[in-house]
Amino acid sequence: MPTSTASADAASRSYLDPELPVAQRIEALVGAMTLPEKVSQLLHDSPAIERLGVPAYNWWNEACHGVGRSGRATVFPQVIGLGATWNRELVHQVASTISDEARAKHHAALASGRRGQYQGLTFWTPNVNIFRDPRWGRGQETFGEDPYLTGELGTAMVTGLQGDDPRYLKTSACAKHYAVHSGPERDRHTFDARPSEKDFAETYLPAFEKLVRAGVESVMGAYNRTLGEVCCGSKRLLVDILRNKWGFNGHVVSDCGAVDDFHMHHKVTASGPESAALAVRNGCDLNCGNTFTNLVAAVEQDLLSEEELDASLRRVLATKFKLGLFDPPSRVPWSGASDSIIDCEAHRALSRRAATESIVLLKNNGILPLRTDHESVLVTGPTAANTTALLGNYYGISPRLVTIIEGITERAKEGCRVVYRTGCPLDGPIAPGVNYTFSTSAESEVTIAVLGLDPSLEGEEGDAVASPTGGDRVGIELPKVQLEFLTELRKHAGRLILVLTGGSAIAVPEAHEMCDAVLQVWYPGCEGGRAVADVLFGAAAPSGRMPVTVPKRTGDLPPFDDYSMEGRTYRFAEAEPLYPFGFGLGYAKVAYGPLTTGSAPVAHDGAVTLRTKVANKSDAAALETVQCYIEPPRSWPDAPRSTLVDFKKVSVPARSEVTVEFRLPAAAFAQVDARGIRVHVPGRYGIVVGPSSSPARAAALGAPAPATGEILVV
Repeated sequence: MPTSTASADAASRSYLDPELPVAQRIEALVGAMTLPEKVSQLLHDSPAIERLGVPAYNWWNEACHGVGRSGRATVFPQVIGLGATWNRELVHQVASTISDEARAKHHAALASGRRGQYQGLTFWTPNVNIFRDPRWGRGQETFGEDPYLTGELGTAMVTGLQGDDPRYLKTSACAKHYAVHSGPERDRHTFDARPSEKDFAETYLPAFEKLVRAGVESVMGAYNRTLGEVCCGSKRLLVDILRNKWGFNGHVVSDCGAVDDFHMHHKVTASGPESAALAVRNGCDLNCGNTFTNLVAAVEQDLLSEEELDASLRRVLATKFKLGLFDPPSRVPWSGASDSIIDCEAHRALSRRAATESIVLLKNNGILPLRTDHESVLVTGPTAANTTALLGNYYGISPRLVTIIEGITERAKEGCRVVYRTGCPLDGPIAPGVNYTFSTSAESEVTIAVLGLDPSLEGEEGDAVASPTGGDRVGIELPKVQLEFLTELRKHAGRLILVLTGGSAIAVPEAHEMCDAVLQVWYPGCEGGRAVADVLFGAAAPSGRMPVTVPKRTGDLPPFDDYSMEGRTYRFAEAEPLYPFGFGLGYAKVAYGPLTTGSAPVAHDGAVTLRTKVANKSDAAALETVQCYIEPPRSWPDAPRSTLVDFKKVSVPARSEVTVEFRLPAAAFAQVDARGIRVHVPGRYGIVVGPSSSPARAAALGAPAPATGEILVV
């Protein structure tokens, strides 16, 4: 191994030469390193190797919905809200803007001589786990419960973050947490997720595969075991499926501390060296944590060969070369990015647009949109003036966070008396005595109650400080104190609008009945208050659609720790939901025309084109999310009730109509058998093109009737 000064100098000159092929530069650098130096580069906090001119680099960076945990940044709506937009192009634009700010912040940090945590370019985003159970506190970080929607929007996030330069990555994206991971949070270090082979292939893997095939640079393993193997050391997950089947050639990173869990909690190994060796041998290349410091001992104890370690090192270094970290700044397209773009007006405008498109109108008896010149408006509730209800988790900080009360006050015309009262606590008992909120409501033309959740009640282990289970919710209903407050408020309010904040489904059947309008606004970001006001007062029409099913009660859910999909999500649940997946109302009256499917059957290598017309019968433009579902033959074992196979968000001008077309290949009709293999299944398939996954329930809630048809697959 070359360790002399002369050979080291030669290696430095070689790997720093941007004219050489990257593979040759990597080999030159790997060949110049000692074993301890190699190991140091496989830790998330990689120290400098001064004798080779390798600078320090910290791999741990977050960009869930904006550059996170690194000071000033534009805060976009939490990911579940981006999921509610159902807008691929918008999510791509948001991700591209995040990467603009990431580059600017990174190069500003370098100019100041800083290379610390949250100042790099390798972002552990997006989270494409399936939000299979609404009790999971981290579901807010996902795009929702559906594999297709998650894969489509996750891909848009990846391509926006990584850019399209032929040589360099703008930033590095990461698909996490691979592969079967969605709570409970308190058990994540010990749990063994054991789905059926059908559920494994049909629900938990598709989004990861789609992101890998779209070119995601990194994949993060989960804390838990899946089907008996620790995810960050699973031969089946990391070797057989990820690399051999899907052809992934990027690097794999462990979740933070997950390799320690091998011996400390899962008990699949007996020591740090054994855990580190197992992870690297099975394809985990980078350790968030310190367990990989044991790799020197692992090699010395013949638990791992240096050649196996080198394979991981090459993959990790390849990402750094793709980011231009070893090249002259003049060669890297974004090295001159100015920090003046961070949280600039254009980026805030995009955040406001994303928040507006994320808002889901769940009920409207005609009260919305409001006039801006009402005589008096009461805004009440514990999340109306709550800045954390704008943020969710994994956030950056904007110095200008517009709360919901601020947005409403700004929108109302002078002369409209806007009054704010907290009304009730977020959770816990209400104070005894007089509550002036009720008398104020009786004196106001309109009462807007802003209730729901904030990140103290749901989130990751260690973050949701008010969660009794370490991050998850025990029940999915509105907190008891809030429902009691709303019930009393209804007795006094002439007109009552409910605005729900939160990152997951909230079962509010009583509130739905008692309120004149109900909106879900998620954690809407730095411009959230203005976006909510835009929708309430009609400056923008609501166009969000639910990325999750909202059950009527916690009792409709299977056990939280059961990873079977039976009884879960719109695809397999039998209980009627409160709000179905894909549901959302608008202000315009929209109608779907007949569905044209053609008469020829679909062969195993064929395709079918579907067409329908969407008519806007109103005087205002509509932004309609047209969803395409197939209903497989009920004779197929454990068949999903329906499956989303495509969607388009289309603008429909006032008093006009547009034609919407979907072209479905035969693969869209494939089903997954008990072995987890996707197979061609002949038969008659129902087709639903419309505004929701559950046409009957959606119609009962005020949505237009869908276009339906049938396809024969041969």
